Amino acid sequence: MIKLIVGTEAMFFLALIMAFVYFSFTPDFKSHQLLNLDLKTTGLFSLLLFSSSFTYWRAESNYQKGQIAWLKFWLVLTIILGCVFLFGQGREYSSLLDSHVNVSSSTFGTSFFTLTGFHGLHVFAGIIVIGIVTGLTFSGDYTNKKSSVIAAVGIYWHFVDIVWAVVFLIVYVLPHIS
Repeated sequence: MIKLIVGTEAMFFLALIMAFVYFSFTPDFKSHQLLNLDLKTTGLFSLLLFSSSFTYWRAESNYQKGQIAWLKFWLVLTIILGCVFLFGQGREYSSLLDSHVNVSSSTFGTSFFTLTGFHGLHVFAGIIVIGIVTGLTFSGDYTNKKSSVIAAVGIYWHFVDIVWAVVFLIVYVLPHIS
């Protein structure tokens, strides 16, 4: 079931990424992009999100070993890293809005907020699901190694991080190269 969900989500993201790339060839698109996006700060918050894949992997590994205390630790750390990433995204949104870049101001604004907002929504959903798993873990569930829930949530979380790697490359890095 999780593979079907991730597969359909991948199609949604592919469409949004393709739209962003298509619109990037409009005349005023690149100037908006280069002037208003903070590559270094977003890069730092991105590293924290990418680190959350490592922390979730550690949680999965500890679960398989029956180390429930460490499972709890790594799950909580994953949630914290995801929240910090969302804080960074909100900070960037605030800066863009202060610069009069919004969803209706330009093609760049529309495609940027749609793509990154859709991704942010997925990070938020992942944090909620990981929070539920964490809560259940603290209440005594997942004490055996037979549940597939933690692995399924991991597939989703790693997918969300991989999508951000692609989005970050296309939205933030490539415009500085070309």
